Amino acid sequence: MKEEKVVADLLNDFERGRISRRQLVQSLALGMMAASVSAPVFAQRKGFKAVGVNHISFSVADYARTRDFYAELLGMKVSEDDGKRQCYLTFGETVLIPRNSRQPGGKPVIDHIAYSIEDWDRKQVEEELKRRGLDPKPDYEGSFHVRDPDGYDLQISAKEFMTMPS
Repeated sequence: MKEEKVVADLLNDFERGRISRRQLVQSLALGMMAASVSAPVFAQRKGFKAVGVNHISFSVADYARTRDFYAELLGMKVSEDDGKRQCYLTFGETVLIPRNSRQPGGKPVIDHIAYSIEDWDRKQVEEELKRRGLDPKPDYEGSFHVRDPDGYDLQISAKEFMTMPS
């Protein structure tokens, strides 16, 4: 990296007596200050700020068995149980949604992970996702689904819509 070379050159100059200790420290301090000044500008270009995992949806062979396991072992609160296919398991501000698999054999698989973001504005979120070439698919009023670089289903959700169905 370019920064590592600059630091190595400064240390080399110091060790060879070309610059004083004061000059070394001043140069390093100025470099750190410059990096910290440019950091907020860089951070503004990153997109959204995730504030939590909204929910994790996963396919299971038997949602009721999974529900009982997590509720009994980890004390997760059961809600939205439809008695047939799925329920919500809440802990803190995060929700697990075990769903009966639609695949033969009920192979367990993470269906998608939803992240809550700050400052939700549906139109702006959609525009930013499109700008990045992510082809957003609307879910409910407070979320979009996109694919991450590895093909996983990623749901971007409004913080205000925690635990909404997807």
